[in-house]
Amino acid sequence: MSILNLDWKPEFGTIYTWFAMDKFGKIAVMVNNCFGDLPKAILSIENAEILLDELTDYMWEESGIYDSYPENKMGDTKVDLYSAQRFSHLTTRDEVDGWIKERSHYTQKLREYSLPSIKGLFVYHAVEGSYEGEDYPVGYESNTKIGDYFRFLMPTVCATIDDFPYKLRRIIAVSKTIDFSKEKVIDNDKINEFFPDLYIG
Repeated sequence: MSILNLDWKPEFGTIYTWFAMDKFGKIAVMVNNCFGDLPKAILSIENAEILLDELTDYMWEESGIYDSYPENKMGDTKVDLYSAQRFSHLTTRDEVDGWIKERSHYTQKLREYSLPSIKGLFVYHAVEGSYEGEDYPVGYESNTKIGDYFRFLMPTVCATIDDFPYKLRRIIAVSKTIDFSKEKVIDNDKINEFFPDLYIG
């Protein structure tokens, strides 16, 4: 398993999930799909991998450390962009919307599709593929490259930093410029520019 540090580079076979806060305090789950970069602010933290694992376990309500979780947001999950490769079994946008709607209601079990409706989290995925253009976010009119993060799922009721244990907030990357409600794609080459800091509070 890769060890996260400043020398770490994305590579095939290892997926990391990290967390980010935008300039308005909204929280997103960032799934790197092997090829998306992680901010150096996170990579510079000692035991970053352990902290990210603890935060991920907390998100899934599977923590062995914390047993108190935020109340269900009772919101909805909205689909923005989606992977052409991942949803190749569906032929239209309406089919994708319906497929995810069936799996994302806040009364259902917690899964990626219900992270927005239950937890109030935005979900971004990095573009993956074995070559450029093999996969791309459907609905985005400009070009993307492998590793760029696209906005997959959106909440109608948003989480805040207060939904996370104080000790785990320090591994959440913070942006002073990004607004998750408007940012459809985040350029992987500018990840450190967009998320230069970690949460301090």
